[in-house]
Amino acid sequence: MSDQEELNTLLRNIAEPDEAARTAAQKQWASCAKPLGSLGLLEDSLTEMAALTGSAQLELKPRTVLVFCADNGVVAQGVSQSGSEVTGIVARALAAGQSNVCRMAALASCKVLPVDMGIRDFAGEAGIFSCRIGNGTADMTQGPAMTRAQAARAILGGIDLVRRQKQEGTRLLATGEMGIGNTTTATAVTCALLGRSPAELTGRGAGLSDAGLARKRQAIETALAVNAPDAADPVDVLSKVGGFDIAGLCGVFLGGALYRVPVLVDGAISAAAALCAVRMCPGAAMAVFATHQSAEPAGKLLLQALKKQPLITAGMRLGEGTGAVAAMPLLDMALAIYQGSTFSDYGMQPYTPQGGL
Repeated sequence: MSDQEELNTLLRNIAEPDEAARTAAQKQWASCAKPLGSLGLLEDSLTEMAALTGSAQLELKPRTVLVFCADNGVVAQGVSQSGSEVTGIVARALAAGQSNVCRMAALASCKVLPVDMGIRDFAGEAGIFSCRIGNGTADMTQGPAMTRAQAARAILGGIDLVRRQKQEGTRLLATGEMGIGNTTTATAVTCALLGRSPAELTGRGAGLSDAGLARKRQAIETALAVNAPDAADPVDVLSKVGGFDIAGLCGVFLGGALYRVPVLVDGAISAAAALCAVRMCPGAAMAVFATHQSAEPAGKLLLQALKKQPLITAGMRLGEGTGAVAAMPLLDMALAIYQGSTFSDYGMQPYTPQGGL
């Protein structure tokens, strides 16, 4: 069986949400001693998590942020102010618990797992899970970033990582990434999927100058013209203008739906991966939970395409999964109320829906 055939088989096994669990969660919220619907998107998120997991008895721990690391050949076109060597440096910092997301995750009681999808000239290191597809992608301005087989293998790697996490007892996953040049690949993927121009969607990433931004836009325009990715075929899009990290992240969202584990979207890069997953299998949308709206130009459009609303709008664009981890304490506080006092505990009648709600 080829990787593509295996992927197709797994996708056919994605089941529908559990409506009985959704209804039970809605009843639980209605019994909570507070005005109906007063926690807004936080209530909606927990209710959707119940439908995904098949149980209104929700748990959000243990949890892990998966940080997919890979290098991108398009860096040769001057699309970043940093060189590819920085990807490996930050990956080692992730493994050592020293990176930005590690500090945030410690406060959010979240494990950090860096994943090597294709860090350039990287020999491996303790604490970094290896799922290498290649030694970085090819320069997408010269031809496809990777083969279709590599894209399918990267997606399968992401799916299998969710399986492993589920076996270890993980109840909530967050998506992160680290890869110099990956805002360029994510923008190219987004342009292809949404039919928008690089002029509209290209941002400054890690702080490009005007000249650098112009090079980045030109690189994306060239890559799209040279490769002509098929918007109706997300694997084609990923293979031609994506990255190993984005393909792996796509697999995580598919795996979340397959193994019934909620997956938190971080910023524009993981949102592009989520859109690939949903375009590949619409049922994957039930595992996708938006956390914040990235400051990157594509951030808002991607969430709109996913039909997801962010919990946080703070102008963030740090990456590494930091936005997703930042939302975890909000979900914890919502869960505390969900599991807390009821109207009967207060000795009062519950609120009932009134006109205008």
